[in-house]
Amino acid sequence: MSSSTMPSEGFSLEALRAGDRAELARVVEAYSGSIYRLANKMLQNPQDAEDVLQETFIKAMRGLPGFDGRSSLSTWLYRIATNEALMALRRRKHVTVSIEEPAEGEDAEQDAMEIVDWCCLPEKELLSSEARRELDRAVESLPHSLRVVFVLRDLEGLSTQETAEVMDLSEMAVKTRLSRARLKLRQELTGYYGERMTRLKMAEGEAENDR
Repeated sequence: MSSSTMPSEGFSLEALRAGDRAELARVVEAYSGSIYRLANKMLQNPQDAEDVLQETFIKAMRGLPGFDGRSSLSTWLYRIATNEALMALRRRKHVTVSIEEPAEGEDAEQDAMEIVDWCCLPEKELLSSEARRELDRAVESLPHSLRVVFVLRDLEGLSTQETAEVMDLSEMAVKTRLSRARLKLRQELTGYYGERMTRLKMAEGEAENDR
């Protein structure tokens, strides 16, 4: 298959390399939202996320002549955006940024923690605006090494292979970090969902008594 087109994403590399403004506009429209969300989750600052978004497309347009199409266009853009966000974090004073593997045994104490299972909560409870705010807060609490993987895999829907390409990791490392991220999020949200489960059971008990 020619590297000039990518049917899976519907963009022409040939047109992009030639500076076709309509094709460039289509790419920007297709990926701006995802790249902004990724940057905002990493930086927790809308203005910084806007800067990353702008720099991502500027660097992408400059780098198009050297893009060979072996990875998907979206993966390539995510890689640029991730690097830009990490550089933005490093520029902040007193901020240590690392996406290296967490130290062995770092999460050993987690095994003893009680984790509430909220699988039985009604969907409206899980998808409420309050619940989404709690999830956002929990995601922001993740270490950078885990947050990026969680955002790419679970929020943006990239495959394990694509996430590994973006972060220059092995697929096993991505799976390990995603598992740690999910566990940390469940621990972080245990208090919130535990309270919701208690209220739900109380409401069901009251309804049963009224019958």
